[in-house]
Amino acid sequence: MPKNNITKTKLELEPYQIVLRPLVTEKGYHRAEHQNTYYFEVHQLANKKQIKDAIEYLFEVVVIDVRTQSRKGKPVKTRYHKNVKRHDWKKAIVKLHPESKINYF
Repeated sequence: MPKNNITKTKLELEPYQIVLRPLVTEKGYHRAEHQNTYYFEVHQLANKKQIKDAIEYLFEVVVIDVRTQSRKGKPVKTRYHKNVKRHDWKKAIVKLHPESKINYF
């Protein structure tokens, strides 16, 4: 189990709470095959070190690099409510060692 999973707000996160889901898209699938890079939606308070430790623990792989993006929620038109927007979220782009692979399916 990874150590030091305490965020800035003193919230302790487990690995399965850090990595919320893999992002499976055409672009992501292409990068997974050719560049060994995978996309994940992660907890907003998690930092790069925590994300690296969680991916290595959950998928038993060797992580080389982690890049993150904070994505703003888009405004959405609904039938009855005017100012509705989707939630803000964080994306992690994880590059693995050439010998490591993650199988989505």
